[in-house]
Amino acid sequence: MKKSRLVMVGNGMAGVRTLEELLKIAPDLYEITVFGAEPHPNYNRIMLSPVLAGEQQLDEIILNDWSWYAQHGITLHAGCRVHAVDRARRVVHAVDAAGQPVSAEYDRLILATGSRPFMLPVPGRELEGVLGYRDIADTQAMIAAAATHRHAVVIGGGLLGLEAANGLMKRGMDVTVVHAGERLLDRQLDETAAAMLQASLAERGMRFLMQAQTRALTGDGQGRVACVHLQDGREAPASLVVMAVGIRPETTLAEQMHLHVQRGIVVSDTLQTVTDPRIYAVGECAAHRGVAYGLVAPLFEQGKVLANHLAEMGIGRYPGSQTSAKLKVTGIHLFSAGDFRGDEGTEEIVLSDPGAGVYRKLVLRGDRLVGACLYGDTEDSGWYFRLLRDGVAVQELRDRLMFGESQASLASLASKASPADPASGP
Repeated sequence: MKKSRLVMVGNGMAGVRTLEELLKIAPDLYEITVFGAEPHPNYNRIMLSPVLAGEQQLDEIILNDWSWYAQHGITLHAGCRVHAVDRARRVVHAVDAAGQPVSAEYDRLILATGSRPFMLPVPGRELEGVLGYRDIADTQAMIAAAATHRHAVVIGGGLLGLEAANGLMKRGMDVTVVHAGERLLDRQLDETAAAMLQASLAERGMRFLMQAQTRALTGDGQGRVACVHLQDGREAPASLVVMAVGIRPETTLAEQMHLHVQRGIVVSDTLQTVTDPRIYAVGECAAHRGVAYGLVAPLFEQGKVLANHLAEMGIGRYPGSQTSAKLKVTGIHLFSAGDFRGDEGTEEIVLSDPGAGVYRKLVLRGDRLVGACLYGDTEDSGWYFRLLRDGVAVQELRDRLMFGESQASLASLASKASPADPASGP
């Protein structure tokens, strides 16, 4: 029996995880072809920061090497950029690194095109030494710049920006972080935790220009960036500028295909595009119920559901994800989930020990945990997230909730013990 043809555009973490899940449950159902714009097999994009910092090598972050594709009969066109899809004839058209045309017919098509870094539309952005931070090529360019230049500016005080700044510092560069907001990681941390993080990073030599809007970049007269100019008149020398100000779903191909795009490629609960039932989208390029996720966990959840549907089991549905952020910034552990800022209808339990570098804030609404923000010690983050996600009543645990799962469990057992209970003694 002839196999159905499954083609995937994109060779990143979400797409390849989908294939891994599919191969577990229906290994012989499809003839699979993958197009990847980068000349690499699937790698762990999250680990680019340790590569930049010199803590790991590129070959150590490969998730599926060349042999994996061969072992599973997958045709991989690496370094091959798709430029068109004929939906009527169901053919994908691409061009390889040598400029030669490559095409593949499909019965089912997965778009796993990921996202692209947002580049500020300021004068000078075309200068040499101005980069986004998204892939291996960006990382290699930063490593090369650090070997010959001294001053770097990272625009953006989110996780990616701070990781880039830390890696460049470890490569010997003087680094200034330019951030438009009042505090670092403003989507993941409250004011107290963000202040502790900034103080810790400043002690290590990282400089900050906060509440700063970039006005322009100027060059050195030879085509390379030399200085970052801010709206308020401040300046920072920079022979390397890394823009880490956010990502956008990569939907260029989808738009050319006349698929419905709104904050991403719009998909149903089975990850099918709402325009064409033969075409699916997964990962950062997909918009599900109005949300385009940028964290790994939701993307892997999507991949599992999509694999179930492609395997013709038809029982998988993706309802959306409750997200949390468990981060490690320059060795500092951070975690946040839910409504960690709170409002008039919530109350907070706070533990703060700046000397020990530990801060915990739990936000309650009634007898439910609705938010958590942890700095320094995140050992119990998984437990807090489960309580939050599952809507568990925590009234009985309240007095020990701040001290983590083990202490709360001991308190719960003690409260349930009675004189007649053998465990409570005579």
